[in-house]
Amino acid sequence: MEKHTERIHLSFPEFQGNELSHVMAAMDEGKISTHGEFIEAFEQRLAGLFQAEHVVAINSGTSAIHLALHLLGVGHGDEVLCQSFTFIASTNPIVYQGANPVLVDSERDTWNMCPDILEETIKKRLAIGKRPKAILVVNLFGMPAKWGRIREISQKYQIPVIEDAAEAVGSAIRGQHAGTFGDLGIFSFNGNKIITTGSGGALLTDNRFMAKKASYLSTQAKLDYPHYEHSELGFNYKMNNIAAGIGLAQLEALQDRVARRRFIYQRYKKYLQDLPGIQFLDEPQGYFSNRWLTTLLIQPQETGFSARELMLTLGDQNIESRLLWKPMHLQPLYRQSPFYGTGVSAALFSQGICLPSSTGLSDAEMGRVLDVIFSLHGDSLRASEKML
Repeated sequence: MEKHTERIHLSFPEFQGNELSHVMAAMDEGKISTHGEFIEAFEQRLAGLFQAEHVVAINSGTSAIHLALHLLGVGHGDEVLCQSFTFIASTNPIVYQGANPVLVDSERDTWNMCPDILEETIKKRLAIGKRPKAILVVNLFGMPAKWGRIREISQKYQIPVIEDAAEAVGSAIRGQHAGTFGDLGIFSFNGNKIITTGSGGALLTDNRFMAKKASYLSTQAKLDYPHYEHSELGFNYKMNNIAAGIGLAQLEALQDRVARRRFIYQRYKKYLQDLPGIQFLDEPQGYFSNRWLTTLLIQPQETGFSARELMLTLGDQNIESRLLWKPMHLQPLYRQSPFYGTGVSAALFSQGICLPSSTGLSDAEMGRVLDVIFSLHGDSLRASEKML
C-alpha cells in the first residue's frame, strides 16, 4: 500500500465564519480577559440553543466539573459515583475536592453508565454506611446515557447528578438536549470537539442560585467591594472574551457540523457494516447523537486483526485514530478505588477504536481509511472503487 505523507487527523477544528472578526474586535477594544460582550453573548446563545435556564462560560470542561462538584458541596471523604468508562478529566476533579470516586461500569446499548449497576452500587454503599454525595454520568462519543432511568434512581435516593456532556454538544433524547438532564451539566469546547473555543467549557443549570454562585466562584470569589475582598475560596475558571468570541462564531455552524459528522458516520457504516467482526454503536429509539467520533468494535477472531493492530496500521499510513477510553478502574491512579461492574467497559476498551471524523474529512481521506481496513480484512478492492 502506498504510504501517504499528508496527515489525516482524528478530529480537526474548522474556522470558517466570524471567528477572526470577533477576535479582532475583542483585541481592538482591549477586552481579552474575563470581561467583555462576547462572554455574555456566548452564554445567552448557549442557553437559547439548548433550552437551559442558565449557562456560565468556563475555561475548560474539567473546570466546569470541578465547579459542579464544589456547588454540590462535595468535600473531603465524600463519595461520588462516577462512570468508569471515560476520560480521566471526569474523575480527577472528584479528587481535587478530597472526595473518593466509586467507579460504575457501563451497559452495551449506549456504552455509558449502567442504571442497574448504579442502583446496585448505591444500595451496597448505603449498606456499609456510605451515602454517595453525587453521581457523575458521561455521554461518551456523543451518545447520551439512559437518562430516564438514571434520573429515576437519582430522585429515588435523593442524590444529585452531574451530566458530563463534554463530547455530546448537539446530541439529544426525544428533543431534550444533552447537558440538561442532570442537576448540573457541563460542555467542553476543547480543540478536538465538534465546536471549539480553543480551550473552554460551560456549566448548565436551571438553578439560578447555583449559576450565580458558579459565576462568582469562577472569578476568584471576588465580592462586590471597591477593593479586592474575598470571604471564600474561589477559582480562576472564567472563560476569556477572545475564546467566547470564537465560540459564538462556532455556534453559527453547529447544526451543519452535527449533520456532517452524522453523514460521516453513515458513510463509514455503509462500507463497513457488512464486514464480519465489525460492529457500530447504533442509536437507541428516540436518541440523536452528534456522532462526534465514529467508533467501531473489532472482533479479532472474525476480522483477523485487533483494534490495536488497526490503530498501528492506520498510523503507518499517517492516519490518526484512537482506542476507546481505558476505564478508570484499570488505570494505575484509580486501581484502588471501589468498582462495581460486569466487565463491559473493559471489553469495550479492548475491542474499540475511533476513526477520523473531522467535519472536513474528504471522500479521498475516508477512502484512505477504508483502504487500510479493507486490506487488513483481506479485501484487495480499493475503497475508491467501492465508493463509486
